[in-house]
Amino acid sequence: MRKILRPVLGLAFLASAAPAFAEETKPFTVNGSATLTSDYRFRGISQTDKGFALQGSMTVTHSSGVYASVWGSSIDDYVANGGDQELDLIVGYKKTVGGTTFDVGGLYYYYPGSSAVSANYNSDFLELYGSVAQTFGPATAKLTANYAPKSAALSLGKGKEDNLYLNLGLSSPLPNTPVSISAAVGRTFTKSFLSGGDTYTDWSLGASYTQGAMTFGLTYVDTSYGKKAIVSPSGKDVAKAGLFATLGVAF
Repeated sequence: MRKILRPVLGLAFLASAAPAFAEETKPFTVNGSATLTSDYRFRGISQTDKGFALQGSMTVTHSSGVYASVWGSSIDDYVANGGDQELDLIVGYKKTVGGTTFDVGGLYYYYPGSSAVSANYNSDFLELYGSVAQTFGPATAKLTANYAPKSAALSLGKGKEDNLYLNLGLSSPLPNTPVSISAAVGRTFTKSFLSGGDTYTDWSLGASYTQGAMTFGLTYVDTSYGKKAIVSPSGKDVAKAGLFATLGVAF
């Protein structure tokens, strides 16, 4: 009986251990999210006339660090000449070395229906980006640079314009809690349609609460633009300070 049990037990042990040895890292991972926000702010300026927006994203990442994403949001029609959607098509490469993460890529802003008012008008444009993020214990500091080459979509009416933007952010979870806090300051160094026609600074303070796949956030945002510097067709000051909430789910 012992001679029979020994090989059986040995095979059982090998079978139970086999998954640990045979398990392989999948070359591709897919992640997505869906978010409801009370105001969609892009670098401090409302894209929804201070109204609600539905947003969603899908990202496919290869184990090499290469990734491709699609991000979308509803917008108000004053942003893109009659279009009411924004789709961001992104391709990039991300690599982490120690506590430092490097991220570079290109982002194409696509606005379906942007020629609804003027048939020959095109709101779409390309932006290149790069960032360096460094962890300090639980906190992360991130410096990002975005540059949009000269494009007719960014014109202020005097030919093609480009756009340069820098942002420095700091974020951290609060130890032993589901709460995270963040702060950021950005600067637009060039005048273009994207910047509202002038150079300016934006900043924000935020907090979020995560439970499982759900995240609730509150963010305060403001810009250096003066009162009524950027007014939407409805008469709202869309660069004025404001507080907005988000409710998102990750999958």
